[in-house]
Amino acid sequence: MFHFSSWDAAVTVMIVVIFGALIVGKLTEKPRIPDVAAFLLFGLLVGPGVLNLISEPSTSQVNQFILNLGAALIVFDGGRGVQFAILRRVWISITLLVTIGVLVTAAVVAVAAHWLLGAPWMLSLLLGSVVASTDPATLIPVFKRVPIVARLQQTVESESAFNDATGSVLVFALVAAIQRGGPVHVAGPVWSFVQSAGIGLLIGCVCGVLCLWLVSLRGWGVFHEYGSIVLFVLAIGSFQLAETLHGSGLMAAFVAGVVSANGASFRMSFAPHTEENIHHFGGAITLLMRMFIFVLLGTQVDFHAVHAYLWPGLGVVLTLMLIARPLCVLVSVLVDRRARWGWREVVFMFWVRETGVIPAALSGMLAAEHIPGADMVAAVTFMAILITILVQASTTGVVAKRLRLLAATEEEAY
Repeated sequence: MFHFSSWDAAVTVMIVVIFGALIVGKLTEKPRIPDVAAFLLFGLLVGPGVLNLISEPSTSQVNQFILNLGAALIVFDGGRGVQFAILRRVWISITLLVTIGVLVTAAVVAVAAHWLLGAPWMLSLLLGSVVASTDPATLIPVFKRVPIVARLQQTVESESAFNDATGSVLVFALVAAIQRGGPVHVAGPVWSFVQSAGIGLLIGCVCGVLCLWLVSLRGWGVFHEYGSIVLFVLAIGSFQLAETLHGSGLMAAFVAGVVSANGASFRMSFAPHTEENIHHFGGAITLLMRMFIFVLLGTQVDFHAVHAYLWPGLGVVLTLMLIARPLCVLVSVLVDRRARWGWREVVFMFWVRETGVIPAALSGMLAAEHIPGADMVAAVTFMAILITILVQASTTGVVAKRLRLLAATEEEAY
């Protein structure tokens, strides 16, 4: 068994992960299956549950480093695909999805967990909060392989980048209440959300504009030949600065990506060769991060815990997918008259809500804090990750085609 405890073992893990992920990723190209699903399955294969080749605890510093670095880069890259013109038309839907929508999801899942798992209400709410946010590290790569109409794609990607703040704040508020043995106070979590979101937005905007000024020839432009490196630093720097100031790091990275990609709005566009270099570098580094994140995530699935909660946990996950998500979408987008969502777009949003990196990290945090019932939360969370990625992510292209929502360039491929 190999893990990152020594240099030799770490190099072996890197070789196994990259080489194996390249093979399974290549095998998924023709059937148009998202590579994250293949990486996750490969992780299950080489993990302790099957071949027992790789084992890296979810609470280890190396694993946390890979999760944070990878999520920041993937979210930043996704933000660079968002256009201001589209964002202005759907901002109401996004705002409601990442606030009211997350609360509705957490509440519905909590009811299911209470009745199916017999968990206390506080623990049920904790489980609902952990799995309530969608995952940008999963959704953004899926849409790289299966592009859909721009407005819908950018709405779902923006939701996944922003709603981690709501879910995380809910989890931290409930953990604090459980640890002190008292009630959950509403004012504190609301203020924490406003603070986290505000800091993330502000830092993302400032860092993004600074990047434009440093790289664009219409600004100072001193680093225009090093655009890829500057944007790499921008992605991880905005994330880390926001986290240090108790803001949402993923929100900061996403907003920084959005701003850096919309230089024309600030009259500071990048040179064509700079954009080309950024595109190639970003594609390569985010592919590596997807490999490591999802292969390691697959190796960390605890099959014994999953088996212990299998059938009731499956009921909770199906409730999340088939009841909580549709309700979340309905209460969020139907009131947005400006966006004028069609029924096909709404149905597509029902189906697209993969669970991934952020819920996994939150469930690992509960184990580290020794929260009673953390093993149940971890088991159901990993079931949600496995099922939503292997079922929903893998069928995104098929659903988009049936609903006639594929981007024009993708219609012939399907």
